[in-house]
Amino acid sequence: MSKIDELLKNEKVEWKKLGDVCEIKRGRVISKKYLKQNPGEYPVYSSQTRNNGEIGKIKTYDFDGEYATWTTDGAYAGTVFYRNGKFSVTNICGIIKPNDKKELLVKFIVYWLQIEAKKHVKGGSGNPKLMSNVVNNIKIPIPSFETQEKIVEILDKFTNYVTELQAELQDRTKQYEYYRDMLLSEDYLNKLCKNPEINSYKLRFTTLGEVGKFINGSGMPKTMFTSDGEVGAIHYGHIYTKYSVFVNEPIVKVSKNDAEKLKKVNKGDLVIARTSENIDDVMKTVAYLGNSQVVAGGHTAIFKHRENPKYLSHLFNGCSSFLKQKIKYARGVKVIEISTEEMKKIKVILPPLEIQNKVVEVLDKFQALLTDTEGLLPQEIDQRQKQYEYFREKLLTFDGNVVSKQASKQASKQDNI
Repeated sequence: MSKIDELLKNEKVEWKKLGDVCEIKRGRVISKKYLKQNPGEYPVYSSQTRNNGEIGKIKTYDFDGEYATWTTDGAYAGTVFYRNGKFSVTNICGIIKPNDKKELLVKFIVYWLQIEAKKHVKGGSGNPKLMSNVVNNIKIPIPSFETQEKIVEILDKFTNYVTELQAELQDRTKQYEYYRDMLLSEDYLNKLCKNPEINSYKLRFTTLGEVGKFINGSGMPKTMFTSDGEVGAIHYGHIYTKYSVFVNEPIVKVSKNDAEKLKKVNKGDLVIARTSENIDDVMKTVAYLGNSQVVAGGHTAIFKHRENPKYLSHLFNGCSSFLKQKIKYARGVKVIEISTEEMKKIKVILPPLEIQNKVVEVLDKFQALLTDTEGLLPQEIDQRQKQYEYFREKLLTFDGNVVSKQASKQASKQDNI
């Protein structure tokens, strides 16, 4: 018998409504304007899941201590977090605190609700909600305090390991972004241009409209994609979900007949996503480096030029000076878009091709390291996450549920937990 089976054997639990054993309430309205006017050290959490839900910091706090929080409205309704310290939450978050900390651990509540909360979300895809009155009535199993501590200890090991892997991936990404920004900065490019070993060059201060020509993509619904298609196709959604700096062969194809109706992409052209649901992904760019002509669809812009395509792609995909201008010209709330007319106005600093090639040579090495990391670490993160979810389900099942033979074998291998 595994230690987990032994831990839960004959464990008696009492099922209670969360509202009977916890204080449950909502946060308050904290606007973007308020965040700007009251900068400080205490985090404010909202409905987003990025950055652990943090949307900014202010100089005061509403809560101090251990709490469970959940998102009440929107796409992430029912997402549950563990909070510890001084903080505030907005009105689209709920907050939970046990009435008796000697009866119920906050982390135990969090782990339980990470399984249970999503089951109680109402509203479907229209406007999902998980309101306080519903959370009040969610039932939670309450084993002995000692058992809660052991369950939390086991699950913490899994979550900590996943967090460490995610942090390592984030560190590698930040390292690449740091060197990319440095190599593309005016100061560094000036130094390269004045290097006598390379020759003496001058930087060109110009706009994208002067550097090349923009062509708007059109059409190409996903129904055009076919496994036996003859022509590669770059879809705008794939630019920020599937591709990196460049691509040699698009991941989807269309028929020759459909390709005739679409805009053509040649080797060296950039394909830019003109539309996204967030500012980060607007103007995400991929350089096409394949030998065969391919096509691009709607919500894209094709940029034809005479520069190093990889250099421009690195520049478009996150250089800080480029990002500031992108924010300036972007339009929209739910759907963000930049027109090619606005793209033409974006100012860039371009060194000669010889310097561009040297910068790309260095950035390629960092990109390769990042790609290796992005290939290996997410796989391990995914495996550990699935392992954590399996044990969370097993540890928080108190209804006499019979575990399958395969599950028992997996559990028996974890005696060292």
